[in-house]
Amino acid sequence: MTRLPGTVAVLLLDQQAAIEVAIACQAFGTPPGGHTGDWYDVRLCGADGAGALVPLRAWFDHSGPVGAFGSHATHGLDDLVGADTVIVPGTGDVHTDPPAPVLDAVRAAHARGARMVSLCSGAFVLAAAGVLDGRTATSHWSHVPVLARRFPDVQVDPNILYTNDRDVLTSAGLGAGIDLCLHLIREDLGAGVASAVARRMIVPPHRAGGQAQYAQAPMAAPRNGAGLGEVLEWAVARLGQPIGVEDIADRAGVSGRTLIRRFQAELGTTPSRWLLLQRLARARELLERTVLPVDSVAERSGLGTAPNLRAHFARAFGLSPTKYRRDYNPSFSMSSTSRSCTGEGRAKR
Repeated sequence: MTRLPGTVAVLLLDQQAAIEVAIACQAFGTPPGGHTGDWYDVRLCGADGAGALVPLRAWFDHSGPVGAFGSHATHGLDDLVGADTVIVPGTGDVHTDPPAPVLDAVRAAHARGARMVSLCSGAFVLAAAGVLDGRTATSHWSHVPVLARRFPDVQVDPNILYTNDRDVLTSAGLGAGIDLCLHLIREDLGAGVASAVARRMIVPPHRAGGQAQYAQAPMAAPRNGAGLGEVLEWAVARLGQPIGVEDIADRAGVSGRTLIRRFQAELGTTPSRWLLLQRLARARELLERTVLPVDSVAERSGLGTAPNLRAHFARAFGLSPTKYRRDYNPSFSMSSTSRSCTGEGRAKR
């Protein structure tokens, strides 16, 4: 656990996405059954103060009747400035900035050390406040061209579900917003609590494409038989084997240079980087769900040896595989009993 839950300020803006406000409230509003420890203090913060009705919208891309939904603010912007975590749901208009007092409050919250979080197009608010300058950020794929054009100082990545750049986090569309909320709960209270919240929301606690310190590029779906989807699935099924970029190129029936161009066009990354991310994702899964020794995790994820796995983990996540397992696999035990159940109890960890 990296921090106590503390206060969570959800910024309410005119005509923003009602469902994203609801996602934040659902994730952080009530502890799961059986949880007896600290929990979040959620505050709905509006520019006009406590009690003010803020009109919201529920249609995709914020079309539909104005004010079809609404929420009463429970707190004002001063409470947002003093919060431990600030969550900005999707903004009502990606082409214009929110009022100056809102941006001032967002800047002030960030300056005093609040964890800043955006859901979907909420990234536009953080960008307008300067919070995303020099950082990697994402948003819904339909908004990222506008985000990149309006805020050239932001490194916009359209191929990931969410980002975690130290104290600033951004997410893509609705499902990715849930992923990010569960990630925050996991960071604060551990994997067991995050899984309990996920069960209550009837969503998976982990989703391929986005956990821990960064999210990997999602698989490309075949387009008229010409996409990379099939060959990526082939590679993922063989992560424990010593396959490399040339093997993927051979499977795709193209040269290495052509494969690199296609990866950049379809996934926005290189084949070697994509393969490393897949192997790290497999290693995380094995660490979270099994008690296999680290040597075996390295082998089965295709990273070869425990030292190699540790080196990549340190660079990617800033912690060791063993520390990651202790944080995210509550059932893991270092006792000889739990090690023996794998059949590899004497293998080096």
